[in-house]
Amino acid sequence: MRFERVYDISVLLGFENVDYPGDDPYTRKEVSSISNGADYNLSTLTLSAHSGTHIDAPAHFLERAKTIDLYSPENFLLHDHVIHVEDVESIKHDSLDGLKTERGDALLFKTTNSTSGLSKSGLFSEKFVYMSEEAADMCVSLGAALVGIDYVSIDRYRDDMAPVHHKLLKEGILILEGINLRDVPSGDYTLLCPPLKMKGAEASPVRALLLG
Repeated sequence: MRFERVYDISVLLGFENVDYPGDDPYTRKEVSSISNGADYNLSTLTLSAHSGTHIDAPAHFLERAKTIDLYSPENFLLHDHVIHVEDVESIKHDSLDGLKTERGDALLFKTTNSTSGLSKSGLFSEKFVYMSEEAADMCVSLGAALVGIDYVSIDRYRDDMAPVHHKLLKEGILILEGINLRDVPSGDYTLLCPPLKMKGAEASPVRALLLG
């Protein structure tokens, strides 16, 4: 199978990733180094399950819900729609008007988070484009399998009820956060975003690719 273009929509951990306040930041500690006389290079990583580009499973907000290790690989290989949103406040339901999808598709939203460079700035901002509850309801009604946004959270900052997370996750819709869509045109693609296979984890970092 050949593709005209492969887009890497992941952010670079340790440089571009944005950490949500309270999450452990990504760090890499050099344990052994050839340059210092060792026989090999070895490092230790510290990070959150939500570091950088990552997927939330229902267990992130729902008690005794499905964890990331219980998903099959095909759940992370999906037909995808990239939708460009020009609204600088939030993704609203009319962003999905006229979109032709099938149940089980992925929906990724390209906002000013990407086009302004915020999504890979490495700096957290309280002002970012989030998803409205009405748009989340539309994603549910369209039968989306996965919904993605180009910042560290799909919910508005300081909305402790996290209504969008709850609306999507209770329907079994995976949430892909922390993507960067700056160079990706609107349109249809194949999304590949397998997580690490971690027992009991509510989320996982991913290397997300769009094949077009």
